[in-house]
Amino acid sequence: MMEIANVSSPEVFVLLGFSARPSLEAVLFIVVLSFYVVSVLGNGIIILVSRMDVHLHTPMYFFLANLSFLDISFTTSIVPQFLANLWGPQKTISYGGCVVQFYISHWLGATECVLLATMSYDRYAAICRPLHYIVIMHPQLCLGLALASWLGGLTTSMVGSTLTTLLPLCGNNRIDHFFCEMPLIMQLACVDISLNEIEMYLASFVLVVFPLGLILVSYGHIARAVLKIRSAEGRRKALNTCSSHVAVVSLFYGSIIFMYLQPAKSTSHEQGKFIALFYTVVTPALNPFIYTLRNTEVKSALRHTVLENCCGSAGKRAQI
Repeated sequence: MMEIANVSSPEVFVLLGFSARPSLEAVLFIVVLSFYVVSVLGNGIIILVSRMDVHLHTPMYFFLANLSFLDISFTTSIVPQFLANLWGPQKTISYGGCVVQFYISHWLGATECVLLATMSYDRYAAICRPLHYIVIMHPQLCLGLALASWLGGLTTSMVGSTLTTLLPLCGNNRIDHFFCEMPLIMQLACVDISLNEIEMYLASFVLVVFPLGLILVSYGHIARAVLKIRSAEGRRKALNTCSSHVAVVSLFYGSIIFMYLQPAKSTSHEQGKFIALFYTVVTPALNPFIYTLRNTEVKSALRHTVLENCCGSAGKRAQI
């Protein structure tokens, strides 16, 4: 037992990624880079507009700005290393880099689960308690809910990721994925990982199943409230208020549930990689479009911000 405990961790990990399909790597590099640029720009614009336009200084856009910042951070913790591995023959990541990557990605993924549940409560208050909405969703509560989301995700990541780093790997350093993910690090261990699996399933319940249950309960109340609205225009406005959030929840939770509520010793590696590619690269790039295409407030704020800056700059140049 002492011999296993003294086994040193590998200096580097080999991220196999899509190396079994070398002809696919060049295409993936272009696709992933495109989605990453769109994700950073799109979510960055939402954060900027939410801060600059006073009409968007509401709880809904406060949480949306948090989600956009989270999406930028999440993709940035994974995509640059992935692009480097796709571009060159080296498919490695340092031990320290791998640890940092799965600590951060686990933290941000868990935070998003809680944050989406918080946003559903905001939508519930807006539609089911419209007369008391401002009183219910006061700034202190919004800040507290946002902090609880970030700290809850951080706490879960610290526990689960730390337990994973304590596992002896006995020289195993080949990860059949494109980034360091906690369940896959667990598979490299040369000891029993039952305790780690139990912790992962408990964390999955607390941070995936439980928040999803809260979201479903919130939308159950919202659906009942919408059905009571007599005017078609009123029902349409209420549904438009929630449709973007429902789309984001469906995309995020659909892929996360598939990835994490299955045994760690799963054999569906290829399928898992493409699902992970979807929620780490595609979904964060789609979120800004989902929240802006049918959102007249954001589009109006964006036009106002652009026109104000352009016209203001032109006016200053004319004065000079």
